[in-house]
Amino acid sequence: MKFISWNVNGLRAVCDKGFREIFSSLDADFFCLQETKMQAGQLDLQFDGYQSYWNYADKKGYSGTAIFTRHQPLNVSYGLGIDEHDHEGRVITLEFEDFYFITVYVPNSQDELKRLDFRMEFETDLVKYLNRLNEKKPIVYTGDLNVAHNRIDLKNPDTNTHNAGFTKEERDAFTNLLSNGYVDVWRALHPEEVKYSMVVIIILNVKQHSGINLLVNFALNVRNHWFGILPKLLATSSNAPLRAVNIKKFLKIVV
Repeated sequence: MKFISWNVNGLRAVCDKGFREIFSSLDADFFCLQETKMQAGQLDLQFDGYQSYWNYADKKGYSGTAIFTRHQPLNVSYGLGIDEHDHEGRVITLEFEDFYFITVYVPNSQDELKRLDFRMEFETDLVKYLNRLNEKKPIVYTGDLNVAHNRIDLKNPDTNTHNAGFTKEERDAFTNLLSNGYVDVWRALHPEEVKYSMVVIIILNVKQHSGINLLVNFALNVRNHWFGILPKLLATSSNAPLRAVNIKKFLKIVV
């Protein structure tokens, strides 16, 4: 199977930059989107052979997730089942015979960490949710997790320790996720490689590019796979898609 996860930072905008052609060329079994920033009926986007599932935020032009898949799920659910967290379109879960497939757009802590407390509550409830599912069958969890876990995952770690995505609280939450038996597949397969899945563009007199890795992550309990970042597509969004292919068997730990 081939899995794609991509924070598109506005789906209608990337559709004007060749998204349909990119989607077809990647030929995925599962194609997950985060930060779609749209409401039902605002875009007619269909692909032959795929079913699509959408979770929209109550607030217009904000957040939102989607999954396109070639496989018929047994069940589909939206959100965490907690009202406090379920108005921003952040979670979609597809249940299949042998595994759960979940995409999540974890809240950004925002400037001056205004939403850090909310984000940490979301993280706590999310891990509980994942663990409940994992007691029943293996899970594939992917999405924009909005965290650079280690110093290698950020171009300028020393100047970002108090910025959203690299605070101790957020990094510790990701460590806690891994301690529950999940695997950060990118870093497991590429422990020393420096490669970024997001580019921050600051417009001064020139464009300065600062890289951040693992703002879009796969945390999988799987084996027999290939995994990579597709940086060439940064031209269509500030986030590069992540790809995992040939996932044949789901286990608790990658070995």
